[in-house]
Formats: sequence, C-alpha cells, structure tokens
Amino acid sequence: MIAIVDYGMGNLHSVKRKLDQLGAVAVITSDPKEIEQAAKLILPGVGHFGKAMEKLNALGIRDILDQAVIERGIPVLGICLGMQLMAKTSEEGLEQGTRNKEQGVRSKEQGLGWFDAEVLRLEVKDSLRFKIPHTGWNTVEIEKEDKLFEGIGENPEFYFVHAYHFKPNDANDVLATTQHEASFVSAVSRGNIYGVQYHPEKSHDTGMKLLENFVRL
Repeated sequence: MIAIVDYGMGNLHSVKRKLDQLGAVAVITSDPKEIEQAAKLILPGVGHFGKAMEKLNALGIRDILDQAVIERGIPVLGICLGMQLMAKTSEEGLEQGTRNKEQGVRSKEQGLGWFDAEVLRLEVKDSLRFKIPHTGWNTVEIEKEDKLFEGIGENPEFYFVHAYHFKPNDANDVLATTQHEASFVSAVSRGNIYGVQYHPEKSHDTGMKLLENFVRL
C-alpha cells in the first residue's frame, strides 16, 4: 500500500488518480497508523514551505515520517513542495520578510532535514524572458543512472510550477537538473529517498512512467 501523505497542501487526488490508473493500491491519509503501515510514501504538495511544516508538526506525523523513512528505509517520493520539505532549511519561512532583530537577516524555516540541502528562491537576470514562478514544460537532464528514470529516455520533459529551488550540498544527491536561465536541481535521490521538483501527475506519459517506476521500486 502506498500512503499519499495528506497535510493539507494540495494535488493529492490527481496523484491518487494516476496511481489508480497504474493499478497501485494507494490511500490519501494523515492517519499515523496508515502511514506507519505503508510500503511506500508519497509526499506531494503545492504551497508554502513554512505553513506545510507547521501542518506536519500539528498533525503529529513528522516523527512517524522520520521513523518510516530514516529508521526503516521505506521508499518515499517528494513532489514539488514535498521535495523541498526534505531539505534542512528554506528561505520561504512562515512569514516572508521576518528578520532577526540582532543579525538583520531573514531567518530560515526548518525542514525535515533528510538531505543536507537548503531551499532558495529562484533568481533570474532576464525577467522578461524567464518568469518567476517557473511555470510550464521544461527539459530534465538526468545526471546519474537510477531506477526512477528507467525507460524514460534522454532529456524528458516534465511540468513545473515553483518559485523556489532545492540546493543540495552533496553533489552525489543530484539526480537531475533543469535550465531556467541558470541550471537548478530538479530531482534528487539518496538511498530510499527521492524528490522531484516537477509534477509527474501533470506530465502525461512521461510522468506516468516515472510514477510506475516508483511503484515498482
């Protein structure tokens, strides 16, 4: 059974519909017992990093996720915001613009910390050509061989919607990159933990193949 973790941040049902089409057994849940019993986890999400972490903590499922993913090695796929939550910190805090009075800098929101990484706002110089948020189809360059991309081919296209990007400190965690004026990391992997910045559930056949590969892990 695949648990699609419901922490109130969207895109749950579109992910489940795709898994249903693949014949996978999937449930949308915030029940700690169901999450604990799952063979795989999907952490979807569209929205604000700080509010998402606040909800995960309020629901009491953060520790359950840590136990499943870190201690027991359950495969997990983070999608968009779900991937970003796997970082240690994010610039997208609970209140953007909040500044530390002593240091004069905006404090960063704490994430799950499954990757040694930070989430930063996308920056572009040519704002007429390259819009923020980065929205629409874009090419993904696969940086290392992995079962998640089996049968997908070189330079596949996926659908993106995001204004922040994932910056890992360990190059070995980088699974794929994408260009939006500059290059940014669009997929990561470390052992049983996977994250993709794009939306496979909105990426037609290529996205379905990626979800199928995750189901078969």
